[in-house]
Amino acid sequence: MDSKTFYGKKGNDQAVRAIPSDSEDSELDGSESEDSEGQDSQEEWIPESGEGMSIENDTESVNENEDEDVAEVANPGPPRWKTVHNPSCNPYPEWQGVSRSDEILSPLQYFQQFFSEDILESIVQQSNLYAMQNNPNKPLNLTTKELEQFLGTVVYMSLFGLPRTRMFWNKACRVSQVADTMTLNRWEAIKKYLHFSNNEDRQEEGNDPLHKIRPLVTHLISKLKSIPMREKLAVDEQMVPFKGRSRLKQYLPSKPKKWGYKILVLAGSDGVPHNFEIYTGRAVHPPELADIGASGNVVLRLAQPIPKQENYKLFFDNWFTSVPLVLTLAQQGIHTIGTVRCNRLPGVNLKCDAELKKKGRGSFEEKMAIVGETTLHVVKWYDNRTVSLLSDYTGAYPVNEVERWDRKQKLIMNVPRPAVVKEYNKNMGGVDLLDSPIALYRIKIRSKKWYHRLVFHFMDMIIVTGWLLYRRDCEGTGMTRKEEMRLYTFKSYIAEGLQKSGKSLECKRGRPSLTIAGEYEEKRRKGPATPIPIPAVRLDATAHWMVMDEKKGRCKVPGCTGTPKAKCRKCDVHLCFTSTSNCFLRFHTE
Repeated sequence: MDSKTFYGKKGNDQAVRAIPSDSEDSELDGSESEDSEGQDSQEEWIPESGEGMSIENDTESVNENEDEDVAEVANPGPPRWKTVHNPSCNPYPEWQGVSRSDEILSPLQYFQQFFSEDILESIVQQSNLYAMQNNPNKPLNLTTKELEQFLGTVVYMSLFGLPRTRMFWNKACRVSQVADTMTLNRWEAIKKYLHFSNNEDRQEEGNDPLHKIRPLVTHLISKLKSIPMREKLAVDEQMVPFKGRSRLKQYLPSKPKKWGYKILVLAGSDGVPHNFEIYTGRAVHPPELADIGASGNVVLRLAQPIPKQENYKLFFDNWFTSVPLVLTLAQQGIHTIGTVRCNRLPGVNLKCDAELKKKGRGSFEEKMAIVGETTLHVVKWYDNRTVSLLSDYTGAYPVNEVERWDRKQKLIMNVPRPAVVKEYNKNMGGVDLLDSPIALYRIKIRSKKWYHRLVFHFMDMIIVTGWLLYRRDCEGTGMTRKEEMRLYTFKSYIAEGLQKSGKSLECKRGRPSLTIAGEYEEKRRKGPATPIPIPAVRLDATAHWMVMDEKKGRCKVPGCTGTPKAKCRKCDVHLCFTSTSNCFLRFHTE
């Protein structure tokens, strides 16, 4: 059969490519027969003649002269594979990057690295604008500090986990950390008008499915790209549980959470994310990147922030893996390993599952091909099931052993395991290390707005990212795991910092009373009064230390008749500080 008839011709480049919605799990024990039941939607890419592909035979009895004759073909086709007979260890490409850890920060500082002051001000501006667009007679008047308090209550709600938000203000199960921060009506008003972009700008931006949260997504991606990367990285999918009405909602029956939004994430082997892309059914592919098919294009877009020619290692599952993807990344100096489906390996004749099963657990077969300066390795390994892996920097050797339970003999046995399988299992679970802590204390606030679910997920992801960066910094300083802060404590410190850092703790109800400045002016009208510091000094909450004077003095709070020895060292005035009257606190807060 003609090769063009078998593989098809490369289609015209398109700016918008539809991404297949059916995805496979990244478990290594997936069966080849199960993966190849449906037709693959990825386009196969054939290297052109100018790219200098060298090809080798697939038969075991071909001599070197025949190989040289085949390599001199004017128009080379897909890579030709041959069986590896002489086991040898490939030289490991040394990583050229630098691994560094920063100074340990407070939990709130890690959070504010991502939710910085500029994005909070943008949210406040858009929320106030949205409230005015809905009802000009009832402005929201949201401030940045009040937004931080709202976010703090949201984080606390994820820790306490009550099924309804109104229960946090209910008398039977009231939570003071939430109810004492703001009233229920105010909290619901902020949630109702929480907005991130102007609705009037939608026509100018085009038909963007994520226009409601586009400024927030762009901001967070830019922050994640600035995080220093480790050597091993992985691309995998992440599910955001959601069963509401949205055309972006996906159904993946192989996932624990089958309904929800799908996010494609680039993360390190320690779980720290560096880039992500929300699945919307279609994607605009940058023209400067190669077009290698819908699923492969996802990896190329996510891998853009990876430094080139520094020997980074990238791992992905069989939904992404193909020969064109591996070759394209190899040209950028990024080495890869991925499980692969047999219908994405042109010209490879691997042993069937039955033949490997007869040889027993741990049997494997390796094929190799050279394309330009890239050496491709395909290894098919049988454990409980067969799995095939494709790599450009490591193969089956050196073979190591792994313990497995034998159901028939009822004992633990040693099973040979190829080196590429060990490398893949060790470094592929980066996105899973990010998902697992998120699921422990997930924000589960119900809302009628579809994008709120994504916004609260981003808060969870950023908090877990900050905690992972905190653990990375602790590791750099030599701190043990027992000394590190747990995620629950880390998250509670962020919630407390958002609620109290730089905020007034007074919860005022009813008609406002006279402040200290007002009462002082009333006293001056009646007669002479000892001067007190101006409000800018008195209320700055900085270095107001209480000291004990040798002599008593009249308390400077209007209306108080006490004569205490306690005084403020900065304001130089006497103030009562007893169990019945706390004039010191009132003087510095009103």
